[in-house]
Amino acid sequence: MILNIIDSISSFYPLGSKINSVLGTILSVIVIHKAFYFVIGMFFTRKFKPAKEYHKYGICIAARNEKYVIGNLLDSINKNDYPKDKYTIFVVADNCTDNTAEIARSKGAICYERFDDKHKTKGFALQFLFKNIENDYGIESFEGFFIFDADNLLKSDYLSKMNDAFDAGCKIITSYRNTKNFDENWVASTYALHWIRSIRTNHRARSVLRLATNIQGTGFLFTNEIVKNGWHYTSLTEDRALTADAVAQGYQITYQDEAEFYDEQPVSLKIALRQRLRWSKGHLQAFVETGPYLFINIFFGKRFLKTNWTNYKYTRKKNRTFKDFMLDVVESIRHRFASFDTLVQLTPLSFINLCRWLLFSVIIYGFYTYTNGINNVNIFSGGNYLAKALRDLFSIKISLGPGINALFIGMLITIWFRILYRLGAYFSNMLMAIYLFIIEDARIKKMSLLNKILFTFTWPTFDIIGRYTTYVAVFKKVEWKPIPHQSKVTIDDLSNKAGAK
Repeated sequence: MILNIIDSISSFYPLGSKINSVLGTILSVIVIHKAFYFVIGMFFTRKFKPAKEYHKYGICIAARNEKYVIGNLLDSINKNDYPKDKYTIFVVADNCTDNTAEIARSKGAICYERFDDKHKTKGFALQFLFKNIENDYGIESFEGFFIFDADNLLKSDYLSKMNDAFDAGCKIITSYRNTKNFDENWVASTYALHWIRSIRTNHRARSVLRLATNIQGTGFLFTNEIVKNGWHYTSLTEDRALTADAVAQGYQITYQDEAEFYDEQPVSLKIALRQRLRWSKGHLQAFVETGPYLFINIFFGKRFLKTNWTNYKYTRKKNRTFKDFMLDVVESIRHRFASFDTLVQLTPLSFINLCRWLLFSVIIYGFYTYTNGINNVNIFSGGNYLAKALRDLFSIKISLGPGINALFIGMLITIWFRILYRLGAYFSNMLMAIYLFIIEDARIKKMSLLNKILFTFTWPTFDIIGRYTTYVAVFKKVEWKPIPHQSKVTIDDLSNKAGAK
């Protein structure tokens, strides 16, 4: 009976191989638009005219035991060239056991203290903060709200530049995320390069095309209507949940390249792995929660909107002109494509590809070799440049008759091909780091050439870690844990170094 099953699976291999190839083509096609993003991002980003009005904002900061950095953030905000009467700083000291709240108040912030260790995520802290703002001030007392992490530092014109975009009618805006400890070690550098890559390959193009880029944790601004009925995003990655929900509702999310802030990145591999696992789990949660709405939007547009934000209305003008009709058509196309684009971001493609590879290339092919053996297979097979180069240098082929040995050797060969492919991708990915170091030289923190070379070699580990944490997150329960911040760098330190550069 077992042999009959093996024979049946083996006979399916030729057809299965074609199915696998078709699936691979489909998965490649749905991300092909990102190549156009890369080209657009090389040359263009959205620009904004100086604002005609100073809008009133609430600046919201969630902080847990951030005594080392909260003061520097508040100092950088207060050194901004924006009118002081046009913003109010709110801090939620979330389950703090240090003097974060005392420091925040001494720097002029309104601080609410929260003690609820059962609901640990940053999203719950923000939910608590917005409830208090509503009770004490009213959400509509502010036209928009900024979200920052306690370790951030703002350039002196940050608020003004974001106000330019807000005054232009943008309702959700993210900004340029720089890194204050870029050169501290290789772990921090991978994060720093990742944020800059996101800017060049995602934010810039999407803003130009009036699509929806993705919110990334901190350094963003949104209109008060987003939280008119409270803050709803309490998952492990509230930023990804907000992004998905905003796009599902039909909002654009734009990017202001001239508004720059600094962030502190992890320097411990252990902490980085913990954080990346949380991100992966949160992305999967957002895919499950909002993915269906985005999928529906692709085909039906705004006919079936998710209704978290009840004030959002999609209306049609009476007595519409042809121009109105065409604008509706353009907006429908924009919204549908933005929904598709965001759904692709949320879809765990790396896990899907892993399952596809295990099923077709390892298991089914293994049974095929059990029945048919291995016939003259080159151990450097593959389509990437590394495999081709090795084939030109070496000609090592394997042949083996049918049986259990062929099954195990066939599986091992498949795994080796995968390793060879990943090695080629690893070295290819270094080109991205070189590109970023060159094109963003004016904004990247000054460092030695030796460090740049080192960080170029270590940079591809960022995507490797992300891929494997996604695999783990599918099966593992993940809890939110804080990321420690201890950098004493101030905005003056960074400004002085930038000036010296």
